[in-house]
Amino acid sequence: MAALGDLFKSGDRVQHSGIYRVFHNPEHADPHEVTCLYGKRLPQCQRCQQARFMLVRGAENIETEAHFKAEPLAFQLKLMRA
Repeated sequence: MAALGDLFKSGDRVQHSGIYRVFHNPEHADPHEVTCLYGKRLPQCQRCQQARFMLVRGAENIETEAHFKAEPLAFQLKLMRA
């Protein structure tokens, strides 16, 4: 599991959804923050191709969070009939 401050490179799989600070070649772009989702691959910068990603704050993907996760179809039908 990723820890705050861990660095990753393009092509690595996101180990924890959250906010990541992206570092590019300084001649190309200033650091900035992006949202990355668990299991996705970190993309390659189309310009400098040296991007590094640092986990700043972990967060759960809303699609997998218990309060928002899609309910099974049978449960949805039961609610519709109520």
